[in-house]
Amino acid sequence: MTTTSMHDPILEARGVHAWYGSSHVLHGIDLQIARGETLGLLGRNGMGKSTLIRTLLGHVTQRDGRIHLFGQDVSKARPHEVARRGVAYVPEGRGIFPNLSVRENLVMAARPVPASGRGWTLERVLQTFPRLAERIGNLGSQLSGGEQQMLSIGRALMTQPELIILDEATEGLAPLIVAEIWRVIGTIREDGIATLIVDRDYRKVLAQSDRALVLQKGQVVLAGASAELRDSPQLASYLGV
Repeated sequence: MTTTSMHDPILEARGVHAWYGSSHVLHGIDLQIARGETLGLLGRNGMGKSTLIRTLLGHVTQRDGRIHLFGQDVSKARPHEVARRGVAYVPEGRGIFPNLSVRENLVMAARPVPASGRGWTLERVLQTFPRLAERIGNLGSQLSGGEQQMLSIGRALMTQPELIILDEATEGLAPLIVAEIWRVIGTIREDGIATLIVDRDYRKVLAQSDRALVLQKGQVVLAGASAELRDSPQLASYLGV
């Protein structure tokens, strides 16, 4: 992996367009995330948030524009090539393996802890998510939706990522589980892992991020420091709240 300085963006996208067939979904989006920074991605349903994530990760093949990761051009890279560069993805559908145990789901993704020693081991994930420790031998299919989401986040952390992307990590979960996941997102920030968050709870996103972008019809219509956007009269109109 190519190292970057503290001031260089880990991820930088310029003029990103994306299509699904003949449908032009993203229209020239610019985005960057610095080392250790948390970026919130906001917008109503159908405005292009998940498409942008999938484009950055290489899942959307009909794309144009420049995407650099750790200084390397990944504009045409495939998803596994992006993942190998230190990006972890927690998808909206969780993506765990239903026929593997909790332990197997976690260790299959594990990478060595960095030399600094501040990484995510199996023990640390289980301490962070005690519910997973209680269900360590259960199959993925035997877990509740909230437990599956914890497993998906824990597995992503065990890849020792420098950037983690969370797409609707709290969607459809019980309030207690939602609170636990936001607590873990706070821990991820404290660890200095760069984070891209998509979540319908825009107040929580703004509280847990340094900057935020608002998408409307595949374009960035509002961007800035999260603390400033929180009080922006434009925000409510773009989010329909």
